[in-house]
Order: sequence, then C-alpha cells, then structure tokens
Amino acid sequence: MTTGDKILDVPLAKIGGKGLFTKEIESEMLSGEIDLAVHSLKDMPVELPEGLQLTAITKREDPRDAFISKQHNNFLNVPQGAKIGTSSLRRKAQLLYVRPDLQITELRGNVDTRLRKLETEHLDGIILAAAGLHRLGLEAEITEYLEPELCLPAVGQGALAIESRASDEETKAFLAVLQDCNSYQQALAERAFLREVEGGCQIPVGVQALVTDDQKIKIQAMIATVDGSTILKDEASGDIKAAESLGQELAKRMLQAGGRKILDD
Repeated sequence: MTTGDKILDVPLAKIGGKGLFTKEIESEMLSGEIDLAVHSLKDMPVELPEGLQLTAITKREDPRDAFISKQHNNFLNVPQGAKIGTSSLRRKAQLLYVRPDLQITELRGNVDTRLRKLETEHLDGIILAAAGLHRLGLEAEITEYLEPELCLPAVGQGALAIESRASDEETKAFLAVLQDCNSYQQALAERAFLREVEGGCQIPVGVQALVTDDQKIKIQAMIATVDGSTILKDEASGDIKAAESLGQELAKRMLQAGGRKILDD
C-alpha cells in the first residue's frame, strides 16, 4: 500500500502528486527487496530516481476517459448543474470548458469505490479511465467514451509501465519480450511533453500520441486553467523516431503561445 493508496480524502494535487503511488515501491527496488514493479504509466513521475528505469511499456489499452451514469446516456446532455465526480484537474478543466454549469465533485478510491459513490453520493455521472474498466471486465458499466476532441487523456493513460533497476541486466533481458514498440514511442512523446511543461497532478495537462500506419507519430496536447475558462490546444506530427523531440518542441511552442502564462497563474 503506497501513500497514494492510503490517503483518499485529499486531492492528489494538494499532497504531492504522482510520486505518492510509486515512492515506497521504488525504495524497495533500490534496496533489492523486489526486482521489478508494474505501474499504471500515468501514475509515473516524468523523472525517476537515479538507478531506476522504465524497462518496458506493454501494449496500450484504450487511452480514453469514460463517462458512467445510471440516469443519462450522453455526457453533453446531462441536466444544468449536474454533479459529476472526478479527482482529476485535467478532466475537470476540460469538462467545465464545454459545460461550465457543472458541479465537479472530488472522487478518490479504487474503481469499485468510485462506482459505488455514483449512487451513494447521488451523482449524475462519474469519469474513469476506460482502460481500468476494461482490465477489470467492467466494460458494461461504461455509458459513453469521451473522445479526445472533448477530453484529452492523461500522459500514458491506458499503458502499463514495468520499472526495474538500470543495472539489473538479467531482469531487463527477460522483460524485453513485453515491450510494445508503438506504445513505447507514444510514451516517449507524451512524457517529453509533460517534462518540458513541468507538469504533474497540480496542473491540467492532457496529451495523446498516436502512431499512424506509415510510422508517423501525431501528438495532440492541451494546457488549461483549473476552472476550464481557458484551454490552449495544439498538435504536431513527424517521424516516429523523433517522438521525444516532437513532444518537447510541441510543449515549447505551446508555452510560448500562452501556456506559460496559464501555468504561472
């Protein structure tokens, strides 16, 4: 149980961000108690402790967010002032941008807990990552998938990351079979973008990289104010081998185009 698993009554942005889900596990790895760790990639900070590395990124699940409701079959058509549950600043900003009338309610806990709160807290709907629902066999709970045009996913959403010691050649060798090349390049691009804008749980940032049939990579990104009143969007595309530099360059361009002011505010 990591700190992020234990503290469920405070928004992540207020207690330290993504590292809360990885710190204890990484300490065990560095001490030699364990040899590898499996994380949701979106929980991984962009900077890893010295001596550790992301050894493999498995084939990515659906990266989209999912809208779940017992009363409404379409997110955009929920009633005026509807109560929507999510703990993500990224989701909150994008949802408020298209529906500023919504009441966004803090929602923490595992998937079962969040699904239960949909009813016990009388919410009109909740937003969860589609990938988690798929992995748990809960696809039937999904009312609607939110397309990237409405809600860009988090960096690495839908992908699993396997972390190991950089010096552990034996572990790295047998993990190599799990590496999915396209998912790895997507992760490189998205994490490079986030690293450049110095993002984490404290700022609303969404990024999605897609690999095309001709081995090009396309990156869509957004930086938003927390209240969703302003959203800056842009995209870039290029050769898959330049995934990391494309992510960096897109971030620099967006920072110059107004993203820096949003982050400073």
